[in-house]
Amino acid sequence: MMRYGWLLCALLVTGFGKAQVTPENKNTNDLHLASLPYYNFGKGIGITSPDSLFQLNLRFRIQNRVTYLDEEGEKPAYDGQIRRLRLRFDGFIGNPKFLYAIQLSFAPGDVGEVREGENLNIVRDAVVFYRPNKSWIFSFGQTKLPGNRQRVNSSGALQLTDRTINNAKFNIDRDFGFQAHYLHEYQERFSYVVRTAVSTGEGRNATGQADDGVALTGKLELYPLGSFTKDGTFFEGDLMRETTPKLLVSGAFQQNNQALRTGGQLGDDLFEPRTMKTLMLDAMLKYNGWAVMGAYFSRDTPKSPITVDPLDATRVRYVYTGSGYDAQASYLFPSHYEIIGRFSSQRVSKSIETLAPNTREFSLGVTKYLWEHAFKLQGEVNYDRLEYFDGSTKGNWYVRFQIEMGI
Repeated sequence: MMRYGWLLCALLVTGFGKAQVTPENKNTNDLHLASLPYYNFGKGIGITSPDSLFQLNLRFRIQNRVTYLDEEGEKPAYDGQIRRLRLRFDGFIGNPKFLYAIQLSFAPGDVGEVREGENLNIVRDAVVFYRPNKSWIFSFGQTKLPGNRQRVNSSGALQLTDRTINNAKFNIDRDFGFQAHYLHEYQERFSYVVRTAVSTGEGRNATGQADDGVALTGKLELYPLGSFTKDGTFFEGDLMRETTPKLLVSGAFQQNNQALRTGGQLGDDLFEPRTMKTLMLDAMLKYNGWAVMGAYFSRDTPKSPITVDPLDATRVRYVYTGSGYDAQASYLFPSHYEIIGRFSSQRVSKSIETLAPNTREFSLGVTKYLWEHAFKLQGEVNYDRLEYFDGSTKGNWYVRFQIEMGI
């Protein structure tokens, strides 16, 4: 692995005209940008030009999994897949105040099904930043919006193999637009962060869907006991074994005006636009190997969430409205084994209760960290209980093993 890493470095040095690998003990500008959806451990492969006019950091990560599925009414099955395969490039050009970040995805589950006339979703992030000082960050381009905590965190920084059912239904995901972040962070005293965004509201890589509505997003993060060690809000679990308690309480709200998709930035196209209002509340506590997280979500629309095909009244598509909450707790042993438990509850609004079930989810996991979140082995058992409007229920199980590796 190391040999191929040096070979890649040599090729890049040649290609960039005598660019040099930045020494490990110098500042490589491998900075914590508050709006980037990445977990960092180490510096990847860093290249800086001799005149310091540009910098390029390269990273990759792979997430491979195998799952045994036992869904009620269906024949049990096995599923093996490359869940994620990502490449990331970031750095600065001309001046360290002007930065960029690019993330590309190649796994089938990331890119999605290829459909005629639709974009191939390889590009996840393509964003430029202006950082005039340590407190302000401005960005323009496509990246994650300042939504709920678990969604802002990289999928590689999760304790379990997937985000919760509420993240799947209520998160606000990536979008194209402008963001402004103000950071007022201190290690040992009260801190806060304010994040705002004005974006298209149509999600990543959207073209040909121009409308007269935009998405407005705002988020406030409070750190009553000071900021977490090594940007610990950006990864789950107390891997740093905080020596004093650290607490995060945050709230985010988005109004997506005239949205064209069932989930705002995600989902199938609606038959007519809908304005969506989404509220997300989070809390996180870490201390001495223990970590506790909680989240609340709700989404509503001023009009009916149901839209009807004007050419076929039997076809409907709807905004997923309702509310839900998550509760998650874990303990990291000194041996770097971790046990995790999680419970999620999700209730749909009365407007769509005949179209979608209420759901409860129970998850239990064990993780072995070989190199923090960058290299880990994960095992998980998950049970979903679905409760339908007619009184019927359905139970689904899965057991999963996953390996995460990256730089």
